[in-house]
Amino acid sequence: MGFALAAMVLATAGCGAVATDDGRAAAGAATICTHGTYRWSGVRHWQEVTALADPVTFPKGTQHYESTLKPVDDTVYRVAVSHVPKGVPAARVITALGDRLNVDDPLADPSEVMRPETSQFFSDTGELEGPYYAWGSISLVEADFTYTCGYTVPVRGHVRTWETVGVGFLPCSEPSDDVAGHTAALRLCPAGSPAARPA
Repeated sequence: MGFALAAMVLATAGCGAVATDDGRAAAGAATICTHGTYRWSGVRHWQEVTALADPVTFPKGTQHYESTLKPVDDTVYRVAVSHVPKGVPAARVITALGDRLNVDDPLADPSEVMRPETSQFFSDTGELEGPYYAWGSISLVEADFTYTCGYTVPVRGHVRTWETVGVGFLPCSEPSDDVAGHTAALRLCPAGSPAARPA
């Protein structure tokens, strides 16, 4: 009777395992449940500046700009998922967070590493004039989760990943819409420039 009950619990929880004659494998497999639900909390979004170009001021009529974006420090960004549920790849947990946030592009998965490196930056917008600022940034996100599946004990964990990695280039007369851009303007634009005023 005890074995039949264990098998029934496995079937109800949607756990993939084959029980042995003594039922011990079934008991262990009951902790593996791969089609559960997530509850998210403590979601936080923020941006960090990863690279900056040198300050630049263009004479009237400048058509082309080429510069170097240099890392602001040696920080290396890695994806982290703590307390991954048994039988559930960490990448699937991140996909679930992306679904919750309704992101346009997939969040970075555990295989990705963002290591800021010196890179070339080009602009051919034409009619450049006055002081400009250019920067690189990363848009990070983290959240707590509770994973519930069948009769298994809920698993509580934490995810830290990122949404986008990008660059920006604006005249100091134009404030950036994001935090990283404003931080860059404070570093690169002349004092009193619209882009460098308090947010």
